[in-house]
Parts: sequence; structure tokens; C-alpha cells
Amino acid sequence: MLVVRAARRDDIDAFVDLAAGAGTGFTSLALSRDDLAERLDKSANAYESDAEEPGEEVYQLMLEDTESGKVVGCAAVKAAVGLSKPYYDFKIVTLAQSSRAAQRRFDMDVMLLVNDFAGCSEVGSLFVSDAARGTGAGRLIAQTRYLLMAADYRRFGERVLAELRGVVRDDGSSPFFDAVTRHFFRMTFDEADRMSAASDNQFILDLMPKHPIYVDLLSPEAKKVIGVTHELGVGARRLLEWEGFTYDRYIDIFDGGPLMSVPTRQARSARESRQVKVRAARAFDDPKRVIVTTDRFSDFRSIQTQADVSADGVALGPDDLRALNLTEGERARIWVRE
Repeated sequence: MLVVRAARRDDIDAFVDLAAGAGTGFTSLALSRDDLAERLDKSANAYESDAEEPGEEVYQLMLEDTESGKVVGCAAVKAAVGLSKPYYDFKIVTLAQSSRAAQRRFDMDVMLLVNDFAGCSEVGSLFVSDAARGTGAGRLIAQTRYLLMAADYRRFGERVLAELRGVVRDDGSSPFFDAVTRHFFRMTFDEADRMSAASDNQFILDLMPKHPIYVDLLSPEAKKVIGVTHELGVGARRLLEWEGFTYDRYIDIFDGGPLMSVPTRQARSARESRQVKVRAARAFDDPKRVIVTTDRFSDFRSIQTQADVSADGVALGPDDLRALNLTEGERARIWVRE
């Protein structure tokens, strides 16, 4: 059985292995072992906290195969971004150009460095190992992030965003970075990627231009990848769109990948979920496919299973109850697949 659970400090070895498998361009996992250990520690503190408003908490989730005991995936929810560490991206805006003397009128796109998502929550770091792909694992852990938010909306911002990896060549380089960002940073894509993940991003404010960058001045290869998702992220983008996320012409300053967002309470999984009372069952009358979470931050867990669902309850089998560490009579949150 696959279980999504709150990360623990002793997940460090599995976390390092997952980060290594993610590859170049996966900024949120481009971290050293010490940095990943620090993230796990910060996450453990977040789950244990009594936060009543969004701060800089990071809720790390791990996807575990209970049969093998191995961690085969991960994801994270940041309570709020852009507070002490600015969350920079490019906003693409259209300028109207006209000249009566030249008898010309046309529009031109420019990119502006902005921190427009300050205070928003962010979902990210979604990665599933090759062994778990094709099993529905990615969708389970993706939807679980919004069910975690629904457990206590006070902890999260009014809007949630997601940054998708942009186009990267086979050699790990980025056509957008080479055409735009490299000229200001004078470092490789991988170096900038890692510095962004591990630092407070002051170097971005120090080195990036404060004036607009005209898209028409870029190479055709660079223009072609603006707002385009990496081929390995196409499935993730479809899931975001299913949840209600939209692309509003914000892109990553490194690889040009799209940023998408949705009002937190309008994310489909959260909006369609509800609290229920748990009861034990060994047989089912009319089982439905459901995602069930513990709906609490202490020992947060989530599974996908077959269960009987009523207006105010859910009947779970013994294995499901054990996987969730729930007992009959406790409260849970469910999302029912129609």
C-alpha cells in the first residue's frame, strides 16, 4: 500500500536519494544533504506547531510503500513565500507601441522582475521515483497537498501557486537561461539553480536588471520555451489544471517555466473534500474510490482505497485503519472519486 505521510527527521537518506534522482532544473530539490536535513527538521517543527496564520513553515510529505518500507516519492507545501526571502519571477506584460508619424501601431511583450506572490502558499517538490510511476502515486501525493491545507486553512495563504520546471536540454542547460539570465549572473544554469535553492535570493536582486527585458530581442529558441513546461512535467501541469490552477504569464527567471495559481479554497481536491466519522468494516456494500486523510497535522497521513461512503461517515478496512493510524469513531477527511 502507498501511504503519504508527514516527513520525519530520519527520512534523510531517502530524501537525498530522491533529490539525486530528480536531476538538473528541479530547483527545490537541488540541495546538499545538510540543507535537506534542515528542511526535514523545519518540516517536523511545522507539523508540531500550533500556527494560526501562514508563516515560513514548510510541510514536507513523503510517499512510502508500506510493503517494502521504502520512500518512493515526495512533495511539499510552503505556508507562505516571498516574506523574508523574496520570491522572484518574471511577469510578462504587453506594451502598446504606436507612432502617428511612422504610421505604425503594434504590441510588444516585456518581462518585469516582480515579487507578486508574496504571502501566497506554494505546492512543489513533487517527485516520484521510476519504481512508483504509473501506479497513481503521483496523483495521490499531488491531491494530498490540498487536503493537507483543508485540514487547517488558517495556516496557509489565500492563494496557492505552483512553479513548473521549464524546458532543459539533454545536456542540462536551459535555452531561456542562456539567452537571458546567464548574462546577468555570469554562472552556469546549475550553479544559479543551486544558489537559488540554498540562499536568501539576495543575489537575484543584486544582479538582475530592474528595467524591462523585451521578448522580441531574444533568440527564437528562447522565445519558443517561454511558459512551456518540461516534458517530464506535462502530467503535473494537467493535474494542476484539473485542480483549477491557471497560467497568468508569470515565468521562472531561470528556465522560463510557467507559474500557475488558484485561490486556496478553490483547489478542487480541497473544495470537494469533507470531514467524516470513521467506522471499521470487513466487507463493503457499494465501495467507492476515495482518498482518506487523518485531517490533523499531528501524524498526518493519506491513502487511496476502496471504501463505503455515507453522508457523514466512511467505512474502512483493517489495513486502511492501520495505515492511517486511525480507530473507529475518529474523524477523517475524504475526497470521493466520481
